[in-house]
Amino acid sequence: MTAILEIPEVRARISPLSVEEYHRLDEYNENGRRTELIRGIVIEKMSKSPLHRTISAILHELLLAQLPQGYSVWKKEPLTLADSEPEPDISVTRGRKADFAAAHPATAELVVEVAVSSAALDRENASLYAEAGVREYWIVLGLERQVEVYRGPENGRYQQKRLLGHAETLECPSLPMVRIRVSDLFV
Repeated sequence: MTAILEIPEVRARISPLSVEEYHRLDEYNENGRRTELIRGIVIEKMSKSPLHRTISAILHELLLAQLPQGYSVWKKEPLTLADSEPEPDISVTRGRKADFAAAHPATAELVVEVAVSSAALDRENASLYAEAGVREYWIVLGLERQVEVYRGPENGRYQQKRLLGHAETLECPSLPMVRIRVSDLFV
């Protein structure tokens, strides 16, 4: 199925949705599955493995414990970007949750995706987050027990990419109070 999207003639006939059009759709598609909008294309969300759920929950708890007032930690909630509305596993925004009662955040200090089966889409989404000015993007590689760290968004690309191993510590320059040992993410 994915190969069909690589055919230029087919790709040209895809009918992309705007964020506004996407907001008019139901929360679930006709198959009863949750979706997200990526580059104007509606994509079904993948199911979560126990490892994915566990890593996400640990990271969420660690971030909540370290962030001061004035920041919000979101779990699987939308960011409304120019042509997309992804629902990252974790995002950290400036402001209180009440500040976003009328509209989803349009950027974040930190976005985190947990990848257990495949990191391909998460890596592709790096440009999406860089374009939106997300200051830092992490991809937690569950099976490898590593974290890809992307920093310095500029002209739709991150200028720095680093791979952190099990014994290293995650630090986020835009959130200097955050320090998480990579080993603490894995049980």
